[in-house]
Amino acid sequence: MRQLMSWVASAAVGFVRACVVLVVSMLVPAVWAAAAGLWMWWWGGNPWPGLAPLLWASVGTLALARPICRMTRSIVAKWTGTVITPGYRQAAPVVRMSTGYWWNGFSYERTSRDARRDQRMRLWWSDPATWRDLRFAVIAPFTMGVIAAVPPAGVVAAVVGFGHPAPSMRLIGVLGVAVAIGAAPYAWRPVRPVAVRFLRPSPAMALADRVDELTAQRADTTVAQAAEIRRIERDLHDGAQARMVALGMSLATVEKLMETDPDRAKALLRDARAGATASLAELRDLVRGISPPVLTERGLVDAVRALALDSPLETAVSADLGLRPDPPIESALYFGVAELLANAAKHARAAHAGISIARTDAGIVVDVADDGTGGAGVRAGGGLDGLRRRLAVFDGTLEVTSPAGGPTRVRMVVPCESL
Repeated sequence: MRQLMSWVASAAVGFVRACVVLVVSMLVPAVWAAAAGLWMWWWGGNPWPGLAPLLWASVGTLALARPICRMTRSIVAKWTGTVITPGYRQAAPVVRMSTGYWWNGFSYERTSRDARRDQRMRLWWSDPATWRDLRFAVIAPFTMGVIAAVPPAGVVAAVVGFGHPAPSMRLIGVLGVAVAIGAAPYAWRPVRPVAVRFLRPSPAMALADRVDELTAQRADTTVAQAAEIRRIERDLHDGAQARMVALGMSLATVEKLMETDPDRAKALLRDARAGATASLAELRDLVRGISPPVLTERGLVDAVRALALDSPLETAVSADLGLRPDPPIESALYFGVAELLANAAKHARAAHAGISIARTDAGIVVDVADDGTGGAGVRAGGGLDGLRRRLAVFDGTLEVTSPAGGPTRVRMVVPCESL
Protein backbone atom coordinates (compact mmCIF):
# COMPACT_ATOMS: atom_id res chain seq x y z
CA MET A 1 0.00 0.00 0.00
CA ARG A 2 2.83 2.37 0.86
CA GLN A 3 4.54 1.67 -2.46
CA LEU A 4 1.27 2.33 -4.29
CA MET A 5 0.84 5.68 -2.55
CA SER A 6 4.44 6.58 -3.35
CA TRP A 7 3.89 5.72 -7.02
CA VAL A 8 0.69 7.80 -7.15
CA ALA A 9 2.49 10.78 -5.56
CA SER A 10 5.38 10.41 -8.01
CA ALA A 11 2.95 10.23 -10.93
CA ALA A 12 1.09 13.33 -9.74
CA VAL A 13 4.28 15.35 -9.31
CA GLY A 14 5.58 14.09 -12.66
CA PHE A 15 2.33 15.02 -14.39
CA VAL A 16 2.47 18.58 -13.04
CA ARG A 17 6.10 18.94 -14.05
CA ALA A 18 5.41 17.55 -17.51
CA CYS A 19 2.63 20.14 -17.95
CA VAL A 20 5.00 22.92 -16.88
CA VAL A 21 7.68 21.76 -19.34
CA LEU A 22 5.06 21.47 -22.08
CA VAL A 23 3.80 25.02 -21.53
CA VAL A 24 7.30 26.51 -21.44
CA SER A 25 8.53 24.66 -24.52
CA MET A 26 5.39 25.33 -26.57
CA LEU A 27 5.28 29.12 -26.14
CA VAL A 28 6.97 29.76 -29.48
CA PRO A 29 4.81 27.25 -31.42
CA ALA A 30 1.75 28.88 -29.82
CA VAL A 31 2.87 32.27 -31.14
CA TRP A 32 3.34 30.86 -34.64
CA ALA A 33 0.00 29.03 -34.48
CA ALA A 34 -1.71 32.29 -33.57
CA ALA A 35 0.14 34.03 -36.42
CA ALA A 36 -0.99 31.31 -38.84
CA GLY A 37 -4.58 31.74 -37.69
CA LEU A 38 -4.41 35.50 -38.24
CA TRP A 39 -2.81 34.97 -41.62
CA MET A 40 -5.64 32.68 -42.73
CA TRP A 41 -8.23 35.13 -41.39
CA TRP A 42 -6.65 38.12 -43.13
CA TRP A 43 -5.95 36.35 -46.39
CA GLY A 44 -8.04 37.78 -49.19
CA GLY A 45 -5.90 37.36 -52.26
CA ASN A 46 -3.58 40.22 -51.32
CA PRO A 47 -0.35 38.80 -49.81
CA TRP A 48 0.82 42.00 -48.13
CA PRO A 49 -1.59 42.04 -45.15
CA GLY A 50 -0.61 38.42 -44.50
CA LEU A 51 2.99 39.42 -43.83
CA ALA A 52 2.03 41.29 -40.66
CA PRO A 53 1.26 38.13 -38.59
CA LEU A 54 4.51 36.54 -39.78
CA LEU A 55 6.46 39.63 -38.74
CA TRP A 56 4.64 39.64 -35.40
CA ALA A 57 5.49 35.96 -34.85
CA SER A 58 9.17 36.57 -35.65
CA VAL A 59 9.38 39.47 -33.21
CA GLY A 60 7.54 37.40 -30.59
CA THR A 61 9.99 34.54 -31.02
CA LEU A 62 12.96 36.84 -30.47
CA ALA A 63 11.30 38.39 -27.43
CA LEU A 64 10.37 35.04 -25.88
CA ALA A 65 13.70 33.25 -26.47
CA ARG A 66 15.52 34.61 -23.42
CA PRO A 67 12.58 34.32 -20.96
CA ILE A 68 12.04 30.70 -22.07
CA CYS A 69 15.68 29.89 -21.43
CA ARG A 70 15.63 31.59 -18.04
CA MET A 71 12.53 29.64 -17.02
CA THR A 72 14.14 26.41 -18.22
CA ARG A 73 17.31 27.06 -16.19
CA SER A 74 15.20 27.84 -13.14
CA ILE A 75 13.21 24.63 -13.60
CA VAL A 76 16.34 22.52 -14.00
CA ALA A 77 17.99 24.10 -10.94
CA LYS A 78 14.88 23.67 -8.78
CA TRP A 79 14.00 20.12 -9.83
CA THR A 80 17.42 18.53 -10.35
CA GLY A 81 19.89 20.82 -8.55
CA THR A 82 21.88 21.35 -11.77
CA VAL A 83 22.92 24.98 -12.18
CA ILE A 84 23.46 26.06 -15.81
CA THR A 85 25.53 29.21 -16.18
CA PRO A 86 23.69 31.72 -18.39
CA GLY A 87 26.84 33.18 -19.94
CA TYR A 88 25.24 36.50 -20.87
CA ARG A 89 27.49 39.47 -21.47
CA GLN A 90 27.43 41.96 -18.62
CA ALA A 91 26.93 45.65 -19.28
CA ALA A 92 29.83 47.94 -18.40
CA PRO A 93 29.17 51.04 -16.28
CA VAL A 94 27.91 54.09 -18.15
CA VAL A 95 30.40 56.94 -17.70
CA ARG A 96 29.76 60.65 -18.03
CA MET A 97 32.49 62.43 -19.95
CA SER A 98 33.82 65.96 -19.41
CA THR A 99 31.83 67.10 -22.45
CA GLY A 100 28.57 66.19 -20.69
CA TYR A 101 27.84 63.22 -22.95
CA TRP A 102 27.51 59.66 -21.64
CA TRP A 103 29.75 56.86 -22.93
CA ASN A 104 28.30 53.33 -22.81
CA GLY A 105 31.15 51.44 -24.43
CA PHE A 106 29.71 51.79 -27.93
CA SER A 107 28.58 55.37 -28.49
CA TYR A 108 28.06 58.77 -26.86
CA GLU A 109 24.53 59.76 -25.79
CA ARG A 110 23.06 62.93 -24.35
CA THR A 111 21.49 61.27 -21.28
CA SER A 112 22.35 58.26 -19.17
CA ARG A 113 18.95 56.73 -19.96
CA ASP A 114 19.62 56.87 -23.71
CA ALA A 115 23.12 55.49 -23.15
CA ARG A 116 21.83 52.49 -21.18
CA ARG A 117 19.05 51.82 -23.70
CA ASP A 118 21.50 51.85 -26.58
CA GLN A 119 23.92 49.69 -24.59
CA ARG A 120 21.25 47.07 -23.82
CA MET A 121 20.19 46.88 -27.44
CA ARG A 122 23.74 46.54 -28.73
CA LEU A 123 24.63 43.91 -26.11
CA TRP A 124 21.49 41.94 -26.86
CA TRP A 125 22.12 42.00 -30.58
CA SER A 126 25.86 41.18 -30.42
CA ASP A 127 25.72 38.64 -27.58
CA PRO A 128 26.23 35.05 -28.84
CA ALA A 129 23.96 33.91 -26.00
CA THR A 130 21.01 35.61 -27.75
CA TRP A 131 21.31 33.34 -30.76
CA ARG A 132 21.96 30.33 -28.53
CA ASP A 133 18.69 31.07 -26.71
CA LEU A 134 16.87 31.47 -30.02
CA ARG A 135 18.18 28.09 -31.16
CA PHE A 136 17.00 26.49 -27.92
CA ALA A 137 13.55 28.06 -28.22
CA VAL A 138 13.22 26.46 -31.67
CA ILE A 139 14.62 23.08 -30.61
CA ALA A 140 12.74 22.73 -27.31
CA PRO A 141 9.30 21.86 -28.77
CA PHE A 142 10.75 18.99 -30.82
CA THR A 143 12.83 17.53 -27.97
CA MET A 144 11.56 17.94 -24.43
CA GLY A 145 8.20 19.39 -25.52
CA VAL A 146 7.09 16.32 -27.49
CA ILE A 147 7.98 13.94 -24.65
CA ALA A 148 6.38 16.17 -22.00
CA ALA A 149 3.15 16.16 -24.05
CA VAL A 150 2.65 12.39 -23.59
CA PRO A 151 0.95 12.47 -20.12
CA PRO A 152 -1.42 15.37 -21.01
CA ALA A 153 -2.21 13.61 -24.29
CA GLY A 154 -3.05 10.46 -22.32
CA VAL A 155 -5.41 12.44 -20.09
CA VAL A 156 -7.10 13.96 -23.14
CA ALA A 157 -7.48 10.51 -24.69
CA ALA A 158 -8.97 9.21 -21.44
CA VAL A 159 -11.50 12.06 -21.25
CA VAL A 160 -12.50 11.58 -24.88
CA GLY A 161 -12.69 7.80 -24.55
CA PHE A 162 -14.76 7.69 -21.40
CA GLY A 163 -16.95 10.57 -22.53
CA HIS A 164 -17.90 8.94 -25.84
CA PRO A 165 -21.01 6.74 -25.82
CA ALA A 166 -19.49 4.07 -28.04
CA PRO A 167 -18.26 1.03 -26.02
CA SER A 168 -15.21 0.64 -28.23
CA MET A 169 -13.95 4.06 -27.14
CA ARG A 170 -13.61 2.92 -23.55
CA LEU A 171 -10.52 0.94 -24.54
CA ILE A 172 -8.99 4.20 -25.75
CA GLY A 173 -9.86 5.77 -22.40
CA VAL A 174 -8.20 2.93 -20.48
CA LEU A 175 -5.10 3.16 -22.67
CA GLY A 176 -5.02 6.93 -22.13
CA VAL A 177 -5.09 6.51 -18.36
CA ALA A 178 -2.34 3.88 -18.51
CA VAL A 179 -0.16 6.07 -20.72
CA ALA A 180 -0.68 9.14 -18.53
CA ILE A 181 0.11 7.32 -15.28
CA GLY A 182 3.02 5.34 -16.71
CA ALA A 183 4.72 8.24 -18.49
CA ALA A 184 4.10 10.98 -15.91
CA PRO A 185 7.12 10.24 -13.64
CA TYR A 186 9.51 10.27 -16.61
CA ALA A 187 8.11 12.64 -19.24
CA TRP A 188 9.66 15.76 -17.68
CA ARG A 189 13.15 14.31 -17.20
CA PRO A 190 14.52 15.08 -20.71
CA VAL A 191 14.48 18.77 -19.76
CA ARG A 192 17.78 18.40 -17.89
CA PRO A 193 19.96 16.81 -20.64
CA VAL A 194 18.43 19.01 -23.32
CA ALA A 195 19.02 22.17 -21.29
CA VAL A 196 22.57 21.17 -20.35
CA ARG A 197 23.36 20.36 -23.97
CA PHE A 198 21.94 23.48 -25.61
CA LEU A 199 21.97 26.17 -22.88
CA ARG A 200 25.47 25.90 -21.48
CA PRO A 201 27.93 28.58 -22.61
CA SER A 202 29.92 27.76 -25.72
CA PRO A 203 33.74 27.48 -25.46
CA ALA A 204 34.09 30.95 -27.00
CA MET A 205 31.63 32.43 -24.48
CA ALA A 206 33.35 30.66 -21.58
CA LEU A 207 36.73 31.93 -22.79
CA ALA A 208 35.42 35.50 -23.04
CA ASP A 209 33.96 35.28 -19.53
CA ARG A 210 37.25 33.90 -18.23
CA VAL A 211 39.19 36.74 -19.85
CA ASP A 212 36.85 39.29 -18.26
CA GLU A 213 37.19 37.57 -14.88
CA LEU A 214 41.00 37.50 -15.08
CA THR A 215 41.04 41.16 -16.13
CA ALA A 216 38.94 42.09 -13.10
CA GLN A 217 41.14 39.97 -10.83
CA ARG A 218 44.26 41.63 -12.18
CA ALA A 219 42.75 45.05 -11.50
CA ASP A 220 41.77 44.00 -7.96
CA THR A 221 45.25 42.61 -7.33
CA THR A 222 46.88 45.80 -8.58
CA VAL A 223 44.66 47.94 -6.35
CA ALA A 224 45.30 45.69 -3.34
CA GLN A 225 49.06 45.75 -3.89
CA ALA A 226 49.07 49.54 -4.22
CA ALA A 227 47.04 49.88 -1.01
CA GLU A 228 49.38 47.51 0.83
CA ILE A 229 52.45 49.44 -0.35
CA ARG A 230 50.87 52.70 0.84
CA ARG A 231 50.12 51.14 4.21
CA ILE A 232 53.71 49.94 4.61
CA GLU A 233 55.05 53.33 3.59
CA ARG A 234 52.71 55.09 6.05
CA ASP A 235 53.66 52.75 8.90
CA LEU A 236 57.35 53.20 8.21
CA HIS A 237 57.05 56.97 7.87
CA ASP A 238 54.90 57.52 10.95
CA GLY A 239 56.52 54.92 13.17
CA ALA A 240 60.00 53.50 12.68
CA GLN A 241 61.29 56.35 10.49
CA ALA A 242 60.23 59.02 12.96
CA ARG A 243 61.83 57.11 15.83
CA MET A 244 65.06 56.63 13.87
CA VAL A 245 65.21 60.37 13.11
CA ALA A 246 64.69 61.12 16.80
CA LEU A 247 67.37 58.54 17.67
CA GLY A 248 69.85 60.24 15.34
CA MET A 249 69.15 63.64 16.84
CA SER A 250 69.56 62.23 20.37
CA LEU A 251 72.92 60.67 19.49
CA ALA A 252 74.08 63.97 17.97
CA THR A 253 73.10 65.75 21.19
CA VAL A 254 74.88 63.08 23.26
CA GLU A 255 78.02 63.61 21.22
CA LYS A 256 78.02 67.32 22.13
CA LEU A 257 77.16 66.77 25.81
CA MET A 258 79.55 63.89 26.46
CA GLU A 259 82.31 66.13 27.81
CA THR A 260 80.31 69.05 29.24
CA ASP A 261 77.32 67.25 30.85
CA PRO A 262 77.90 63.47 31.18
CA ASP A 263 74.78 62.86 33.33
CA ARG A 264 72.46 64.38 30.77
CA ALA A 265 74.27 62.51 28.00
CA LYS A 266 73.66 59.21 29.84
CA ALA A 267 69.97 60.04 30.19
CA LEU A 268 69.72 60.75 26.48
CA LEU A 269 71.48 57.46 25.73
CA ARG A 270 68.92 55.61 27.85
CA ASP A 271 66.11 57.33 25.92
CA ALA A 272 67.83 56.48 22.64
CA ARG A 273 68.10 52.82 23.64
CA ALA A 274 64.38 52.74 24.54
CA GLY A 275 63.58 54.39 21.20
CA ALA A 276 65.68 51.82 19.33
CA THR A 277 63.88 49.00 21.15
CA ALA A 278 60.49 50.51 20.28
CA SER A 279 61.55 50.93 16.64
CA LEU A 280 62.65 47.30 16.48
CA ALA A 281 59.30 46.20 17.95
CA GLU A 282 57.39 48.26 15.38
CA LEU A 283 59.46 46.82 12.55
CA ARG A 284 58.77 43.32 13.81
CA ASP A 285 55.04 44.05 13.97
CA LEU A 286 55.18 45.42 10.45
CA VAL A 287 56.98 42.32 9.16
CA ARG A 288 54.54 40.10 11.05
CA GLY A 289 51.66 41.89 9.33
CA ILE A 290 53.22 41.26 5.92
CA SER A 291 54.18 37.63 6.55
CA PRO A 292 53.80 36.19 10.05
CA PRO A 293 56.90 34.17 11.01
CA VAL A 294 54.80 31.32 12.41
CA LEU A 295 53.04 31.03 9.04
CA THR A 296 56.34 30.89 7.17
CA GLU A 297 58.01 28.49 9.57
CA ARG A 298 55.22 26.16 10.69
CA GLY A 299 52.44 26.45 8.12
CA LEU A 300 48.78 27.38 7.98
CA VAL A 301 47.44 25.11 10.72
CA ASP A 302 49.85 26.23 13.45
CA ALA A 303 49.52 29.87 12.37
CA VAL A 304 45.72 29.67 12.70
CA ARG A 305 46.07 28.01 16.11
CA ALA A 306 48.35 30.82 17.23
CA LEU A 307 45.81 33.30 15.87
CA ALA A 308 43.06 31.58 17.86
CA LEU A 309 45.09 31.89 21.07
CA ASP A 310 45.40 35.65 20.56
CA SER A 311 41.72 36.09 19.67
CA PRO A 312 39.36 37.53 22.30
CA LEU A 313 36.87 34.79 21.36
CA GLU A 314 36.90 31.29 22.79
CA THR A 315 38.05 29.60 19.60
CA ALA A 316 38.34 25.88 18.77
CA VAL A 317 40.49 24.77 15.84
CA SER A 318 40.27 21.41 14.09
CA ALA A 319 42.54 20.61 11.17
CA ASP A 320 43.20 17.70 8.81
CA LEU A 321 45.35 19.18 6.09
CA GLY A 322 48.38 16.98 5.49
CA LEU A 323 50.82 18.55 3.06
CA ARG A 324 51.34 22.30 3.08
CA PRO A 325 49.82 24.34 0.24
CA ASP A 326 51.69 26.99 -1.69
CA PRO A 327 52.74 30.06 0.37
CA PRO A 328 50.45 32.54 -1.45
CA ILE A 329 47.44 30.31 -0.73
CA GLU A 330 48.49 29.92 2.90
CA SER A 331 48.79 33.67 3.26
CA ALA A 332 45.38 34.35 1.67
CA LEU A 333 43.62 31.82 3.90
CA TYR A 334 45.44 32.96 7.05
CA PHE A 335 44.53 36.61 6.62
CA GLY A 336 41.00 35.55 5.64
CA VAL A 337 40.61 33.69 8.95
CA ALA A 338 42.09 36.67 10.80
CA GLU A 339 39.59 39.03 9.20
CA LEU A 340 36.65 36.74 9.94
CA LEU A 341 37.63 36.39 13.60
CA ALA A 342 38.04 40.15 13.90
CA ASN A 343 34.60 40.70 12.35
CA ALA A 344 33.02 38.17 14.71
CA ALA A 345 34.50 39.88 17.76
CA LYS A 346 33.96 43.46 16.62
CA HIS A 347 30.65 43.46 14.72
CA ALA A 348 28.80 40.24 15.60
CA ARG A 349 29.55 40.39 19.35
CA ALA A 350 30.26 36.66 19.37
CA ALA A 351 31.62 34.73 22.35
CA HIS A 352 32.64 31.47 20.70
CA ALA A 353 34.09 30.58 17.31
CA GLY A 354 35.11 27.41 15.53
CA ILE A 355 37.64 26.97 12.74
CA SER A 356 37.88 23.86 10.59
CA ILE A 357 40.62 23.26 8.03
CA ALA A 358 40.33 20.20 5.82
CA ARG A 359 41.52 18.78 2.56
CA THR A 360 38.86 17.59 0.10
CA ASP A 361 38.63 16.80 -3.58
CA ALA A 362 37.82 20.48 -4.18
CA GLY A 363 41.06 21.63 -2.52
CA ILE A 364 41.47 23.33 0.86
CA VAL A 365 38.22 24.02 2.73
CA VAL A 366 38.28 26.43 5.68
CA ASP A 367 35.10 26.89 7.71
CA VAL A 368 34.82 29.71 10.25
CA ALA A 369 31.68 29.74 12.43
CA ASP A 370 30.64 31.99 15.31
CA ASP A 371 27.64 32.39 17.59
CA GLY A 372 27.20 36.11 16.94
CA THR A 373 24.18 38.11 15.93
CA GLY A 374 24.40 37.19 12.25
CA GLY A 375 23.27 39.35 9.35
CA ALA A 376 26.64 39.28 7.57
CA GLY A 377 26.71 39.38 3.79
CA VAL A 378 28.93 40.01 0.81
CA ARG A 379 28.27 43.65 -0.07
CA ALA A 380 30.02 45.62 -2.79
CA GLY A 381 33.02 47.38 -1.33
CA GLY A 382 32.74 45.59 2.02
CA GLY A 383 35.30 43.50 3.84
CA LEU A 384 33.80 40.16 2.78
CA ASP A 385 33.68 41.35 -0.82
CA GLY A 386 37.40 42.17 -0.63
CA LEU A 387 38.07 38.72 0.83
CA ARG A 388 36.07 37.13 -1.97
CA ARG A 389 38.12 39.00 -4.57
CA ARG A 390 41.40 37.95 -2.93
CA LEU A 391 40.32 34.31 -3.01
CA ALA A 392 39.15 34.63 -6.62
CA VAL A 393 42.76 35.25 -7.64
CA PHE A 394 43.36 31.56 -6.83
CA ASP A 395 39.99 30.48 -8.32
CA GLY A 396 38.72 30.22 -4.76
CA THR A 397 35.17 30.79 -3.57
CA LEU A 398 33.55 32.35 -0.50
CA GLU A 399 30.18 31.19 0.84
CA VAL A 400 28.47 33.10 3.65
CA THR A 401 25.53 31.75 5.65
CA SER A 402 24.44 34.29 8.22
CA PRO A 403 20.72 34.52 9.06
CA ALA A 404 19.50 37.31 11.29
CA GLY A 405 20.17 36.32 14.88
CA GLY A 406 23.01 34.01 13.91
CA PRO A 407 24.91 31.84 13.79
CA THR A 408 27.30 32.83 11.03
CA ARG A 409 29.26 30.35 8.94
CA VAL A 410 31.76 31.32 6.28
CA ARG A 411 33.34 28.74 3.99
CA MET A 412 36.49 29.43 1.97
CA VAL A 413 37.42 26.92 -0.73
CA VAL A 414 40.66 27.21 -2.69
CA PRO A 415 41.80 24.63 -5.28
CA CYS A 416 45.38 23.57 -4.63
CA GLU A 417 47.47 21.39 -6.95
CA SER A 418 50.22 20.94 -4.38
CA LEU A 419 47.91 18.74 -2.34
